[in-house]
Amino acid sequence: MKLKDKPIYIVDTTLRDGEQTAGVVFANKEKIRIAQMLDELGVDQIEAGIPTMGGDEKEAITAICKLGLKASIMGWNRPVIKDIEESLRCGVDAVAISISTSDIHIEHKLRASREWVIENMVKACEFAKKEGLYVSVNAEDASRSDMEFLVQFGLAAKQAGADRLRYCDTVGILDPFTTYERVKELRERVGIEIEMHTHNDFGMATANALAGVKAGAKFVGVTVIGLGERAGNAALEEVVMALKHIYGIDLGFKTEFFREVALYVSKASGRELPAWKAIVGSNMFAHESGIHADGALKNPKTYEAFQPEEVGLERQIVIGKHSGSAALKAKFAEYGIHLTDEQAAELLPHVRAHAVELKRSLFDKELVLIYEEHFGKRGM
Repeated sequence: MKLKDKPIYIVDTTLRDGEQTAGVVFANKEKIRIAQMLDELGVDQIEAGIPTMGGDEKEAITAICKLGLKASIMGWNRPVIKDIEESLRCGVDAVAISISTSDIHIEHKLRASREWVIENMVKACEFAKKEGLYVSVNAEDASRSDMEFLVQFGLAAKQAGADRLRYCDTVGILDPFTTYERVKELRERVGIEIEMHTHNDFGMATANALAGVKAGAKFVGVTVIGLGERAGNAALEEVVMALKHIYGIDLGFKTEFFREVALYVSKASGRELPAWKAIVGSNMFAHESGIHADGALKNPKTYEAFQPEEVGLERQIVIGKHSGSAALKAKFAEYGIHLTDEQAAELLPHVRAHAVELKRSLFDKELVLIYEEHFGKRGM
């Protein structure tokens, strides 16, 4: 398996780490549909699940491998030959071989030694490479690992033939500045491609992923809407749009498909898609504040970083407590009612009072009723 030459590669793990969210289970048909959606979006590699689980998991991964998608399909494994054999039976072209590198994990979880970790990782990696697989060696809990050992681990993985090293901020404790320094050092001392795999426990998963990119990482692990264990992972849509609009790196994704994919994964996972969710939330392009709405009506760029259509959303002017006259006139124009400045000024206090009383923005019919109460149907 050879990935096309790109500045950054997106590795989506919605079907593996995303499904490891407590209480989330995808039906096999859903896993297959999500894989198809990710491929259509432009994802480079899909981590489809854990083949050694067998049963439905293995069936779904095998079915995904048979779809003939453009994306590389990866299976997740422990550093165990049997795991990799199960991945091979599914038909994946890539494997992630994951093992802990932090002393706290080695001592308390693995109850082993640093030497044991490297020995088992090398054996698994060499076996996978002999079978012609693309290999990502995952340093689980890398962010709490001793740097000297991490370098030793990375050099051993490189010598064993690994194609990249996955730097896992397993418990989400990094900040962007520390991330940059550590990834830069690892790149310089090991000379292997690095994938960022960041968690959102302190709300910095996307920022840390981007800091890693800045430091030289060419692969970013993500999930749709940031689904994942505990507080989740770096969100696919956030990383892709930040790379495009902040870093000027356009990966050619069909970003207009983001909202649809987010809704599907939200429903399939039984997890709410918050209105305030970055990039794909319904409030992304909803303007209520008088100053903001007025600016957005005059020129959307005054309060929008990009066009709503770019991610499959629409601009909304919401009328509520904080609305101004300009927004009110624009909203009524949608109904074919063209308010004068005087009418808008007269209606505005009543609109705001209703919004405060109801503790929300107003529906279209409610606005029309307020209009009729003050000007009668003849005014229409």
